[in-house]
Amino acid sequence: MKKINLSVTNDVLTDQRVNKMARTLNDMGFKVTITGVRRKDSKPFDPPYAKIKRIPLMFHKKFLFYAEYNLKLFFHLLFKRFDILVGNDLDTLLPNHLIARLKRRPLVYDAHEYFTGTPEVVGRPAVYRCWKMLEKALFPRQQCIITVNESIASLYEKEYGKKPYVVRNLPVYKTPRGHIPADELSLPPHKDIVLMQGTGINIDRGGEELVMAMRPEYGIKNALLLVIGSGDVIPSMKAMVKREALHDRVWFLEKMPPEELYEYTIHARIGVSLDKGTNLNYRYSLPNKLFDYMMAGVPQLASDLPELARIINQYNTGMLVRSHEPAHIARCIRQMLSDRGQWRTWHANSLEAAKELCWENEENIVKEIYEAYL
Repeated sequence: MKKINLSVTNDVLTDQRVNKMARTLNDMGFKVTITGVRRKDSKPFDPPYAKIKRIPLMFHKKFLFYAEYNLKLFFHLLFKRFDILVGNDLDTLLPNHLIARLKRRPLVYDAHEYFTGTPEVVGRPAVYRCWKMLEKALFPRQQCIITVNESIASLYEKEYGKKPYVVRNLPVYKTPRGHIPADELSLPPHKDIVLMQGTGINIDRGGEELVMAMRPEYGIKNALLLVIGSGDVIPSMKAMVKREALHDRVWFLEKMPPEELYEYTIHARIGVSLDKGTNLNYRYSLPNKLFDYMMAGVPQLASDLPELARIINQYNTGMLVRSHEPAHIARCIRQMLSDRGQWRTWHANSLEAAKELCWENEENIVKEIYEAYL
């Protein structure tokens, strides 16, 4: 049985893409290890489809975090035997590339986003130069590259002359039934829930404007904004709630495993994805939350960006915002909640689209890629 290692800097428990990949590879007959980071709040995780290795770090922010993790990952891979290496995103590619060269092992590079186009990188010139230099040095030398949608694949092809395989981050198919009642989750059953979920609720993803849209003067009645997850702007969103006295209109929950999160998602009336097109990564993003909402039958309110608009317009599953002004977002939410007939159409279309937009169909591409290494 061939051994394969998937390296990632995210929390291995909540990284849905990495875990779906691991499950598929295990089903194919690989012995899978996921190597990530041990954090102070890391919860126990022992899935049946993969061995979990969490590397303890002294530093958990910025340059020192990446430097320490990459160094420790390099030595971990050096003294372990793996037949295939998988580097998830640019921040794990260097040690995987070096080990693959030293040990003459195949390497698969899975780019979850257009890394050098993220606001955290673009907005810091020195940081951008470092990551871009690394990408230019390593990307053209990779033999097998995967990414998350056609737009990002085209960006990489234009820049480096190599077209990655496209494997979208679609959820495992499930039917929305047998769920936990709202009152058992401490959710108010008499209110319409507007949900924003994700582990990357960061700058320029519309979180702050969404909170402000819940101010009473914007006219959203009998609704609760529920934010589930983590990200850079969560503290500022919480500060807004406190400043504007919106405690009865906006609630926050910590990030949670996908199976637990689904139990909350299914109670939402609207699922929100409000990325701004301020950088290439967000402009061409296709967040997995969009498909999670569909799987739960939740109509979506999303930014009018190419990949998001293509899916929502094709399947008629929700509404696009034309502006990130809180007043406009509030107007869209009011319209979606008030037109119950249209809501039922979006709900039915979402459930139907989910039968097609699911991992069981997308993983066929994964199998084609990795069968060459069996």
